[in-house]
Formats: sequence, C-alpha cells, structure tokens
Amino acid sequence: MSEPMVRIRMARVEGAQLAQLVDDFRDLVGASRDVEDPAIGRLVPDAYPEDEESSRAFRDATREDLLDRRALDADIVRTALAGMRGDLAEMSHGEAFAEHDLDIPPSDIDAWLRTLTALRLVIAERLGIESDDDHDPDDPRFGVYDWLGYRLELTIDAADELL
Repeated sequence: MSEPMVRIRMARVEGAQLAQLVDDFRDLVGASRDVEDPAIGRLVPDAYPEDEESSRAFRDATREDLLDRRALDADIVRTALAGMRGDLAEMSHGEAFAEHDLDIPPSDIDAWLRTLTALRLVIAERLGIESDDDHDPDDPRFGVYDWLGYRLELTIDAADELL
C-alpha cells in the first residue's frame, strides 16, 4: 500500500509559473548567493534586534546553513513541479488552464511550506512590503505576492486534511 499524499490542484500555467519562481529563488539562495542582497537579509532572521553585534554574530554563524537548507527545500519543490513545466506559448488555452493533481509526500510538505513562505518574503522585500499597510491589493505588482499567499493557504489546508 502506498503512502497517502497531500494533494493540491493546480492549473498547468500556475505550476509553470511557480516552477519559474522556484528556479529564480534557487538561483538567489544557491552557491553564488549575494549575502548583501536585501532579499537574502530578509530570509535570515535577526535573532537579537536590540543587540546589533550579537545579531551579526548569529547571522554569520547560521546564514550559510539556513540558506543551504532553503536551497534544498527549493530543490524538493522543483522536482515536484517538473511535470508542470512546458512552453506555455505553445499550449492551448484549455491545456494551460486545465487543473492537475499534484501529489506531495507528507515528508516534503514542510519544504513546500518553507519555500512558499520564503518566496513571499523575497517578493515582499522587492516590493517594499514591511507591514499590511504597505500592501495595495489594487496594484497589479502585488498579484504574485497575493497568489503565493493563496497557494500557501491551499497547501496548508491540503496538509491539514491528510495529517
């Protein structure tokens, strides 16, 4: 008997877009990462906000391992999305928007949740979102940020149903 899977439904176009975002994220946190990039800074928590010296020491001691973990998480998500890739320009409207079941092993669900959350953090940094007041739902630039939040919520719900 096979292991029960966390099942999420996703249109092919969504899967392809998410795969591209994960590829970009993987490049950001990969071996040639720029630790001066503010998005990288957003991914590495400030453990001691009141003590800059201790915060810097903590970041320096943990940053590489944390970013390596984020890269491994992204690889898990990329592998799951491999079947969703394709040239969207060559697909019919029906093919692009047809929903597919994506089965995620329960052992991979945490990697998915961490990756979707990290993607939102990177986009928030790029858009200057520091709080809910900085988010304008009518501004189309925030669409991917909102969509990732929606995908994160659906993934949590699917995991809750199984686990």
